[in-house]
Amino acid sequence: MSKLDEKIAAYIAEAKKLNLPLEDSLIESVTKGLGPSIYKADAETIAASDPEEIKRLKSNFLIKKLGLPDNAKLDAAIEEVLNQMGKSNRNKYRALVYALLVKKFKKESSYK
Repeated sequence: MSKLDEKIAAYIAEAKKLNLPLEDSLIESVTKGLGPSIYKADAETIAASDPEEIKRLKSNFLIKKLGLPDNAKLDAAIEEVLNQMGKSNRNKYRALVYALLVKKFKKESSYK
């Protein structure tokens, strides 16, 4: 099993543990789209308490990658997804957060 396959399997297991409404194929596609960042511990997770990280998530992923307009809905969606991952959960994996946002905004076609 490759390192990528191991990461995908770990994210799928985490999604099931957290009872997240995500399809395995979406998790796999989003993980592959993240590239080598998933292998770096500091880049693999999202620091939900860091306003700069949340700002980058919004601008680099939601606006640039998914092409969404910058508005208050984006901030609300990010907050909702992070809460869905669990407030006390320190392992807010980027792949799962991104997958939840992709699903929330119905942008799965970006990852087909």
